[in-house]
Amino acid sequence: MKRCPPETAGFSLVEVTLALGVAALCLITLLGLLPAGVKTQQTSIQQTTANQIISQIFSFLRADVRLPPGQLNKVCGDNNTCDWSRLHDHWRNRGLPDTLYFTNDAKQVGLNGAPPANAVFRATIAYRTPPTETTALATVRVSWPAPVDPDNGGVPAGSVMATIAVNR
Repeated sequence: MKRCPPETAGFSLVEVTLALGVAALCLITLLGLLPAGVKTQQTSIQQTTANQIISQIFSFLRADVRLPPGQLNKVCGDNNTCDWSRLHDHWRNRGLPDTLYFTNDAKQVGLNGAPPANAVFRATIAYRTPPTETTALATVRVSWPAPVDPDNGGVPAGSVMATIAVNR
């Protein structure tokens, strides 16, 4: 009786080579998308921080309208980490925009003038004049990086803009 040699199961060299080629192509494609994903994440973080800054400014401007005399020093809390004092009561008296500078942590580091070295965001508050007896309007634009001034023809990497209407 004659026996047949057992067949060995496995992949041929051509099949293995093709599979490795497909896997390498997929891996290269994924690695190529990585920088785009990182850039999108960084932009998202900057936009979130810019929105936090706008919320902070809106809160102050709303509080400032209703702020009784002598209470201005309590707006920033006990540690007095911000300099909002020069913005107090600008709704009626100020026609020129104010520029505030913030760090990556949304902490204020400057007001008007040249941006400080650690400033990342530039917030411009444009008061719409004249305010009425019941409503005051302002437009707030936060742009980054801080040294780029969009009002003087600079092109920022990104910006967020919002308008606030405060009832008196």
